[in-house]
Amino acid sequence: KEKNNKKILGMKENHMKQVFTMKEAIKAAKDSLISYSSNDADIPLRTNINVKEVGGQSLYMPGYAASSKALGIKIVSVYPNNINKGLPSVPATMILLDEETGQVCAMMDGTYLTRVRTGAVSGAATELLSNEDSSIFAIFGTGGQAETQVEAVLAVRNIKELRIYDINIERAKDFAAKMMEKFNIKCIAVESSEEAIENADIITSVTTTKNPVFDGRLVKKGAHINGVGSYTPEMHEIDEYTVLNAGKVYVDTRDGVLSESADLINPIKNNKCTEAIVTGELGELLLGNTKGRESSDEITFFKTVGTAVLDIVTAKMIYIKALELNIGDQVEM
Repeated sequence: KEKNNKKILGMKENHMKQVFTMKEAIKAAKDSLISYSSNDADIPLRTNINVKEVGGQSLYMPGYAASSKALGIKIVSVYPNNINKGLPSVPATMILLDEETGQVCAMMDGTYLTRVRTGAVSGAATELLSNEDSSIFAIFGTGGQAETQVEAVLAVRNIKELRIYDINIERAKDFAAKMMEKFNIKCIAVESSEEAIENADIITSVTTTKNPVFDGRLVKKGAHINGVGSYTPEMHEIDEYTVLNAGKVYVDTRDGVLSESADLINPIKNNKCTEAIVTGELGELLLGNTKGRESSDEITFFKTVGTAVLDIVTAKMIYIKALELNIGDQVEM
């Protein structure tokens, strides 16, 4: 007779923060991308369902990574009208399955998971590609993804000065004060993109703009750039000059970036370059199948649009830690 009762671990943001550090998230990001680039993972295309009656959209991101024994699906909804109901406009939930039985074993806050894994993948790229003595870090955008982007770079480099640029200077100032209190480093809200990137060693852009946020001709030699915000063919935050003149251009996944981000789609469409502009996937670099930074003067560029493999591998590592530490809410079904 089959046993019908099963336990599902429920994890809120505070549970996840208790059991998982950014350094562990960066390791999870590396494991994820190695899995993807070595064809160890099965990551189907995202399924989008439009709910026209209420102006909503529901997105389903499933995947399996054999080496991490990670199986699951992240469900993200985009419901702009939720703001009128006092609800999040982009609610998300991660559902993890036991890879041996196919039973659901955990449900966790998908919004926080997305922030952590997105920060972590930039952290991994920064660790692998930026100069080790990098000390000035500029970030564009202060939205929900920005804090983990800062946290991840601080986890891999000894940053002395953080510069923050946002189209709203008051938001930039608020974010600077928050980051200074949390990380105890010098934080400056700047009023221009030029001021932000002057002599900056690391630059991260995490915006949803359709126009590039800085002039690539002003980027210092040896800088490393993370393009994080653009994830549709309409969003374009990194200018063509930067892409065309970077010594190395890395991506989280070739298929994702070349089909989803205008940062690379536009220069290819404008016949300024071909898909060969991509040096490699970050996973290929971790596997030793492609070259990394070759000189301290080289400008490196990493573009991420996100992939379900990051969600499932990170979620599995969080789940294992939570079981070890007995953190989370057990629900019997």
